[in-house]
Amino acid sequence: MTGHRLDGPSGVRQIEARHPALRGAKSPMQTVSDNQSVPADTAAEDGPAWPVLTGTATGVALVGAVLALTDTPSPLRVPFTLFFLVAAPAAAVASLLRGLDPLSRCVVAVAGAVAADVLTAQVMLALHVWSVRTGVAAVAALSAALFLSAFLLRLRHGVAARKGKA
Repeated sequence: MTGHRLDGPSGVRQIEARHPALRGAKSPMQTVSDNQSVPADTAAEDGPAWPVLTGTATGVALVGAVLALTDTPSPLRVPFTLFFLVAAPAAAVASLLRGLDPLSRCVVAVAGAVAADVLTAQVMLALHVWSVRTGVAAVAALSAALFLSAFLLRLRHGVAARKGKA
C-alpha cells in the first residue's frame, strides 16, 4: 500500500483535476432521465396513436350532435349524444388548463364538463325552454365559447411573449 495517499489535499486535487465532469461529461452518480426519446418504429407497437383516438372521438361527438339536432331515429343517437355532452365541454375546459399535469387536467376537465351540463340543464329548466335540441345546441355554444377564450388567451400570451423578446 505504498503510493499516493488520497486523504491529503494533493491526492484529492489530482483526482478532481482529472474528473470528467470538468470537461462537461455526465457524472456516473447523476440519474438518467426517464424522458428519453423512443425510436419511431417502436412507438407504433406500444399502443394506439393519439391523433387517431382524438379524431375518432371528435367524429363520434360530431355524429352525436348531428343526430340529436336533426332528431334522427337511430340506435346510436343516445350514446353518441351523451358522449358529445361530456366530450365537448371537457375538451373545451381542458384547453384552458395548460398548466396542469395530464391526470389532473383530465379530472378537472370531466368535472367541469359535468358542471357545465348540469348548469345548462338547470338554466334551461328554470326558463322553461328545455328540449334535447336546445340542450345540445347550448352545450355546443358553451363549448365553442370556452374554446374561443382559450384561443384568445393563447394568442394574447403569444403576442406578449414576442413583444418581450423584441
